[in-house]
Amino acid sequence: MPDNSQLRFNIPGQAVINQVMSLQEPVPAQTAIGRILGRSPLTAEARSWYQGATAEIAVGKILSGLGPEWTVLHAVPVGSGSSDIDHVVIGPGGIFTLNTKNHSGQSVWVAGRTLMVSGSKTRHIPNSAYEAQRASKLLGSANGTPVSATGVVVICGAKTLTIKEWPADVVVLSSQRLANWLRRQPQRLTVSESEQIAAVAANPRTWHRHPQAEHDPGALQARFSALQREVQRAALIRAAWVLAAACLFVAVILNFRF
Repeated sequence: MPDNSQLRFNIPGQAVINQVMSLQEPVPAQTAIGRILGRSPLTAEARSWYQGATAEIAVGKILSGLGPEWTVLHAVPVGSGSSDIDHVVIGPGGIFTLNTKNHSGQSVWVAGRTLMVSGSKTRHIPNSAYEAQRASKLLGSANGTPVSATGVVVICGAKTLTIKEWPADVVVLSSQRLANWLRRQPQRLTVSESEQIAAVAANPRTWHRHPQAEHDPGALQARFSALQREVQRAALIRAAWVLAAACLFVAVILNFRF
């Protein structure tokens, strides 16, 4: 069974990384031709999970710079199934549940409780509000006093983020603004209150009905890092092929003209 501080050791994106690796494990090694052509090692099913993991890792890196007065927990399992909260942040400014979304190269538009990505409606805002309400209830019950968490939707890599009307109960911001926004929040918790809530939050039993012992986070991170290197190497090879093709095209055109 997990100890009372196990969640402090979770890595950013841990639940999503687990999903990526479980989808990738049955995939055979790349052929020589595949490596030469720069084919991605990711399966179609794993690709969206991989993108989500990279966003959570990036946000985790940002949160690691907040300072010692802040407690940050990643991939917090909640409920009775496989749901998790991407990041729980506790510090002078209060308690925050972060829902990280990778929308690289897309346009994000917000008006009240509506958040659209490239013209398509999402449930990011109501889902984030529900996470915050759930966290408030669970942490308050375990702590013995009422607490209030704020839901935050963190947008990563968007081409544009347009806020026409702020949501009433959820904050939406880009990952670039996250750290400064957290630091600028008015003080809502004393040091002792923050430490007490953080200790309760780090206990898996606070969140999940049947917490399970996790796999070694370090080993998981090493496996995912190896996969990342393969993905990045393949992308570089594809880019090199595109550049070579462009150079060849220009050379042919110039030769034809002269």
